[in-house]
Amino acid sequence: METIENYIGGELVKPASGNYLDNVNPATGEVYSLIPDSDDRDVHLAAEAAKAAFPEWSKTPAENRFEILMRLVSLIERDAEQLALAESIDNGKPLSLARSLDIPRAASNFRFYATAAMHTFNESHDTSLAGGARALNYTLRQPLGVVGCISPWNLPLYLFTWKIAPAIAAGCTVVAKPSEVTPMTAFLLSRLCLEAGLPVGVLNIIHGLGPKVGAAIVAHRDIKAISFTGGTKTGEGIARIAAPMFKKLSLELGGKNPNIIFADCNYEEMLSTTVRSSFANQGQICLCGSRIFVERPMYEQFKGDFVERTKQLRVGDPLEPDTNVGAVVSKLHFDKIMSYIDIAQTEGGSILTGGQQVHLDGRCADGFFIEPTIIEGLNHDCRTNQEEIFGPVVTIMPFDTEEEVLSHANSVRYGLSSTLWTQNLSRAHRLAAQIESGIVWINCWLLRDLRTPFGGVKDSGMGREGGFEALKFFTEEKNVCIKV
Repeated sequence: METIENYIGGELVKPASGNYLDNVNPATGEVYSLIPDSDDRDVHLAAEAAKAAFPEWSKTPAENRFEILMRLVSLIERDAEQLALAESIDNGKPLSLARSLDIPRAASNFRFYATAAMHTFNESHDTSLAGGARALNYTLRQPLGVVGCISPWNLPLYLFTWKIAPAIAAGCTVVAKPSEVTPMTAFLLSRLCLEAGLPVGVLNIIHGLGPKVGAAIVAHRDIKAISFTGGTKTGEGIARIAAPMFKKLSLELGGKNPNIIFADCNYEEMLSTTVRSSFANQGQICLCGSRIFVERPMYEQFKGDFVERTKQLRVGDPLEPDTNVGAVVSKLHFDKIMSYIDIAQTEGGSILTGGQQVHLDGRCADGFFIEPTIIEGLNHDCRTNQEEIFGPVVTIMPFDTEEEVLSHANSVRYGLSSTLWTQNLSRAHRLAAQIESGIVWINCWLLRDLRTPFGGVKDSGMGREGGFEALKFFTEEKNVCIKV
């Protein structure tokens, strides 16, 4: 059984407590590795290492940082199969998904920000003064300092690198915490950092529980900014601690995303994409469409076809090539999802397919598997349609007018993403402007260009990640004015 270690000051080290937590394979229910049960002592050591590394790293030319990060890209690509296997075992997702999405995106994150950091620029303004004098105002962007990056369990390496790559590329040093539920790929990344020659203290990875490690990162005086992806309740707690300390915050929180389908859509493309956007990664992607609104003239056709396509999805061992739906991430999360299926039925919902635990044979007999579930007959404002479930559970509802569907789509506290299916260009632009979400996909889903900012509105968070916005987040602005 492998024992995971923290990565502090360029070394793999044991936790100060000497204690470890069990890391469970969700597909088998078995403990397969041990995780450091770290605490504020480990965070303090990491912050000290990052603080010591910052003066040199912040002055390292962007071209040099580019070379180091690109070595890391090459190592991720070299070990892609090992990383994908680790992610599948850790998370329960199909190995095919880890191979095609998570690991390639992790490499792309480093590649993009390594390159982008060489193409940032500062603004300058030539100001005319009385008597013919002039002044030059220009803005300097300088690395912020030591920053904290806290990532979730659903896309472990993808979202971990999504945070640390721009921070390091911008010249910051990092204290990072991966989810204690899915720590393995972050541990493997720390080994690759050693091999790539990342300078001592530039990246520090602390494993452990949120109330111990995450809270200590947020509260540490030397950590100037927090980038967090996770639940809205946790985000609220982070804001309460960080705001009085005037830390910069980027919070990417929960979602209850609407998928709005009009009868004039490209039907086949919509149907296949909707199956994917509902159940990819067992519905454990913050961008999945969990509330599906269908224009009434097409509702019955869609319902029948959607149910049939969903029944064809194979729930199975994540390591088997023909598996479409793997295990949910933990027993705790399994119980939460099943409780919402029960709630939906008490609220008057009818289960069209799914709704049950899946019992597999062989090595996955004790795994946490749930059938992809479709529910209809619920009001838009019931708990099932208002609260984040984050699993393979979607609801479908008919609508008659644009006004009606906008009202229902916008009725939740969240505003992360949305999907709109229509061939009417005017309608597409009109509704995109009125849907309350940080991103609107029209006739597609999960198409991302790393140059564009990403983030939610309302209780889905604050700040923007992605593109040059992420590099800006990890810098501070200084205005210089000189009279010439």
